[in-house]
Amino acid sequence: MVKMGYAVVCLVVVLVGAFSTWTPVHAQSAWSPVDQIFTACGAATDVPTDGRLFQGDGAGNLANPKVEAPGGVLASTTLPNANLPFPKLYQQARIFTANSTYTFTVTPGRHFVRLHFYPFVFTSYFPNNSIFSVTANQYRLLDNFKPMLYSTDSKPLVFREYSLNVSTSSLVLTFSPGAASYAFINAIEVTSMPPDVVPNRALSVAQQGTVLNWADTATALEMMYHVNVGGSAVVPQNDSAGMWRNWQQDDGYMITAAVGKADTLNDAVIVYPPPLQEYFAPPVVYKSARTMGVANTINAVFNLTWAFPIDLGFTYFVRLHFCELFLNTVGQRVFNVYVNNVTADAAIDIVLLTGQANYAMYRDYLVTMETGASKLWLQIGPAASSISTLREAILNGIEIWKLNSTAGSLAGGVGVTVQDGGPSKSMSVAAIAGAGVAGVVVVAAIGALIFFCCLRKKSKDLVPAKGRTNAPPAWLPLPGHHAGSDHSKMSATSAKSGTGSYVSTVQGSNLGRYFTFAELQEATNNFDESLILGVGGFGKVFKGEIDDGTKVAVKRGNPCSEQGLTEFQTEIELLSKLRHRHLVSLIGYCEEHCEMILVYDYMAEGPLRGHLYGTDVPPLGWKQRLEICIGAARGLHYLHTGAAQGIIHRDVKTTNILLDENLVAKVADFGLSKTGPSLEQTHISTAVKGSFGYLDPEYFRRQQLTEKSDVYSFGVVLMEVLCARPAINPTLSREQVNLADWAMQKQKQGQLESIMDPRLVGTCSLASIRKFGETAEKCLQERGIDRPAMGDVLWNLEHALQLHEAATAHPDLMDSSAPMVSLMPPSLSSHSLDDGELSSASSARHILGGSDDDLDLEDASASAVFSQLVNPQGR
Repeated sequence: MVKMGYAVVCLVVVLVGAFSTWTPVHAQSAWSPVDQIFTACGAATDVPTDGRLFQGDGAGNLANPKVEAPGGVLASTTLPNANLPFPKLYQQARIFTANSTYTFTVTPGRHFVRLHFYPFVFTSYFPNNSIFSVTANQYRLLDNFKPMLYSTDSKPLVFREYSLNVSTSSLVLTFSPGAASYAFINAIEVTSMPPDVVPNRALSVAQQGTVLNWADTATALEMMYHVNVGGSAVVPQNDSAGMWRNWQQDDGYMITAAVGKADTLNDAVIVYPPPLQEYFAPPVVYKSARTMGVANTINAVFNLTWAFPIDLGFTYFVRLHFCELFLNTVGQRVFNVYVNNVTADAAIDIVLLTGQANYAMYRDYLVTMETGASKLWLQIGPAASSISTLREAILNGIEIWKLNSTAGSLAGGVGVTVQDGGPSKSMSVAAIAGAGVAGVVVVAAIGALIFFCCLRKKSKDLVPAKGRTNAPPAWLPLPGHHAGSDHSKMSATSAKSGTGSYVSTVQGSNLGRYFTFAELQEATNNFDESLILGVGGFGKVFKGEIDDGTKVAVKRGNPCSEQGLTEFQTEIELLSKLRHRHLVSLIGYCEEHCEMILVYDYMAEGPLRGHLYGTDVPPLGWKQRLEICIGAARGLHYLHTGAAQGIIHRDVKTTNILLDENLVAKVADFGLSKTGPSLEQTHISTAVKGSFGYLDPEYFRRQQLTEKSDVYSFGVVLMEVLCARPAINPTLSREQVNLADWAMQKQKQGQLESIMDPRLVGTCSLASIRKFGETAEKCLQERGIDRPAMGDVLWNLEHALQLHEAATAHPDLMDSSAPMVSLMPPSLSSHSLDDGELSSASSARHILGGSDDDLDLEDASASAVFSQLVNPQGR
């Protein structure tokens, strides 16, 4: 029986539904656009695709649109690309060397405008040189846009989609190349859009429950994401008739994919109640959903979470699509919606709002993203048990649109999707890469950086001189390195370097040896693939040997990675100032020929993780494990206290603790590191970055970074060292997936020894194990203020080592009573949890744990020693 409190909520929801933005959808008739203009730019003939016919404008006889391109070039390529959806459509392009226009004759009203960019080389036109802006009537769509930054080998097509209201009979697209640059376009779509798809009101996230009237005919939008939650990708020809949208899968944006459950009910007959129509979202979107699963008790302590890269400085329109496919009773599935950790909607019951199962509906929200993280976080989770029979939630589809600024601009760095239905790893490159630079580039370089960014945005290069055939640089050089600069250990050959630099010059600082590209080619046998130690988001890492016989690790940047540019600068700026026995040392770098290469100490024994599990390396003894943890703690303590403001590592984990030939631990990978707060500050407000399973839940919730965030991550490392299992293991039962949760439960029950590595049983003192467990427990406290400083952690670990050595010297003190147990703890069915057993910190850890992508980030192989610089979506 539904409780009285929920009955009141039901009444309120029904009344509010009469004038709020809960909108049921009904199929009446298929949408038939008045205007459907598909243009194959530069093509001499028409190109059929997926039911659409793109008309070629290359012959010059196309009446609509009208092209004015003074000095324009018709470009073509014969190189096939199997990763393009319609290769023939993208084998041609129009190139513009001066301001050029496409003028479309249209019926006044709201239209989809879709732009297709496929960068390819044509004679002396190299994609790295293409930087341009695009306007549509009074709206600025793209500003200093460089398509090459978003095109990858696997996803070469760059695609932008807009919703614009055209008040006259003409839509004019203007392409404006930058100085000494060029613009290009492969295909354009202009189609009429149903007028009611863009509403005039939505719920405010900042003012929960407030309905804002926000849209008018002057509002322009850029499509950021169409997502089919829990289902497969939906290509344009399978979208609602006349809409031609591309719906992506949600897997690439999920933070908790392993604990969610994707369901599809193909036989469902989706009902679209009046007054609206099917074109809001096709039936295939409503037939699939992601739910939380069946474990009621576990579901009470986590949310399903998605994270979407966005541009700061804009307001976003978020539409969530719902359809209850599996339940038909009011009060069974009642849940909340959270946007950016704020409750946007409470106590949603789809059956209550629609009347029965299989009825489609959606919900609209507005959220402004001025500062903070460059990701929009979306979560759904169960409402209180007092108003819901099940601890469950459901979501079928997500749409995110960016609203134009007050100046009429939509220009930003994200908003890029590809037509293959999957999220691109390069999607957030521009937004993420810019975030860390300002903290590590000195004032002298910032002035030059701002000047160049205003001129061409992010990274740009001049068009090569006439007759030049080599492709230009892919990044923006920062002033600093010139031939003859004074670098320590600079060899005679090293001094013959180029003139461009990505590294700012710091007076009196030691940036390490500057290597020429030829020197590093020789050191790595011309970057022999057999010498690869690992491959990551930054690029490949090779084992090498420099001229004095020193073995080194050579990390060569990926020219398509703007994430790599940021981390390249960050590591040089930080590591050039730091020298410590327990920090991996930067020997030098190379930026010749537009390369970004870092040279480090070679760590012969690889990552700590490979010595704990997942490899056939002999297991470490307890004393070895303690000494390694002490060494890593010393390195982190030095980071926190060795500089004026301290440095926060931000990605402490067992793959970033490397071992040399003597098993001396050194902390590595400083690409995400941040300078700590000043004496007047308690924290740094910054975007959440790190690795799943290790991320401080308080930092995740509040986006406030302190040294205590590193302490939390180190606590997870300590448990990993003791238990010899991954921080996240989704193959285990629900309560055991997250190591921090599982170990903390056992520690509080006084049973931590029962889940320790069985290979340690009988070889260490129980007192030492308990001191170690107490130390880890303190590190894993929910609130940062309750965690110890790294110096205190170091002291406690040294105490644990003393206890072990005392027991070793006096075997009668050795307690070998700890039982030998399996590495597979009891199943969930044999050890259930009460609702109140997990804290909110545990809840946050569940939010962050368990996706397949997380496991990719936590690769334990020796080949991953230096390869943890993965794409920013996973960092």
